[in-house]
Amino acid sequence: MKRREFLKAIFAIPIGVSLLSFRRREKEITVLETVVAGFQYYEGEKVWKSLSAGTRLTLKREPENPYDEMAVAVYSGSRKLGYLPRMDNTTTAQLMDSGSKAYAVITHTNRSDNPWERVSLKVRARV
Repeated sequence: MKRREFLKAIFAIPIGVSLLSFRRREKEITVLETVVAGFQYYEGEKVWKSLSAGTRLTLKREPENPYDEMAVAVYSGSRKLGYLPRMDNTTTAQLMDSGSKAYAVITHTNRSDNPWERVSLKVRARV
């Protein structure tokens, strides 16, 4: 082995190891536990039978929403169920705006006359 090859081999090991340690490691965290707001105004009743604890839901930001610039809509497939409540949506909206992936998981469903009690969920994000 030539001297130059030997030196390249020795110096390549620490550089490779140190570069691996700088990779960003994503963690998944629970951001919020809340309910679906506006359930009675969207398509929740149409998909009610398919909703149960553990069902994963999609979250979509709606920054152009005329009523709430921090609006985060909740979907089951292509069906809108409602929104994260305005009083709870700021942190999730900011995480999504900064590039974090967020989703929701149903924690509880309830056949209640009060739409605020119909679907409880947990918002999860990769940060």
